[in-house]
Amino acid sequence: MLLAHPVILRGLVSEYETLRDLHAENGSPNAEQRLQDVVYTLCVSTGTRDIDTALITAHHQLPGARPEDDSLLATG
Repeated sequence: MLLAHPVILRGLVSEYETLRDLHAENGSPNAEQRLQDVVYTLCVSTGTRDIDTALITAHHQLPGARPEDDSLLATG
């Protein structure tokens, strides 16, 4: 499986978290579409089918990830 470049992956995760924190799904059509686009791109980039799994996978692929770090599984 091809892996996304860490800089790109980190940027996607950061953008997703920002859009999520701003509740883009309830915002303008442009913000909602951008959130959907980022979710799709994260899923494709990590070879997953849902955003929760994509985020966990992305965090494990980024430099400095520790496989035993289960804090990535915590929901916020």
